[in-house]
Amino acid sequence: MADDKAKHNVLPPSRFGVIELTRQRVRPETEIDTTESCPTCGGTGEVGAPVLIIDAIENALNHLLVEKDLGGLTLQVHPFIAAYLTKGFPSVRQKWWWRWRKWVKVVGEGSSQYLDFRVLDATGKDIPI
Repeated sequence: MADDKAKHNVLPPSRFGVIELTRQRVRPETEIDTTESCPTCGGTGEVGAPVLIIDAIENALNHLLVEKDLGGLTLQVHPFIAAYLTKGFPSVRQKWWWRWRKWVKVVGEGSSQYLDFRVLDATGKDIPI
C-alpha cells in the first residue's frame, strides 16, 4: 500500500479475523454531460456547452493562423459570443494576439446561430473549416 497514490484506510482485524480495507477512487468520471437547453427554441432541444465552442474556435484559428499562415481573418459569431471574446482585460481576443501575434477581427452577427461561427479571409470570402 506504500506505493498506492490513492488514499486508503486499513482497519484492525475484527473479532472474526477480517481486515477491512477502504480505498478512494482515483479515476475521473468518463461520462460527463455538457449539453444545455437550447435558448433559441425555448428549451425543447439541447445544444453543446458554450465553453466547448470557444475551444472549437481556437482550434480552427490555430489551424488557419499557424499551419496555413493566413492573416487578416474575421470571425463571425453570435453577438453573445462576440461580447465574451472582446470584453474584459485581457480579453480572449487579446490573448489570441499574444499567442499568435496576428489580430483576429471579431464581428457579432445577429443572424448567426448561438454556437455557430464562420471565419472570413482578408477579402471577405468564407474559409471552410
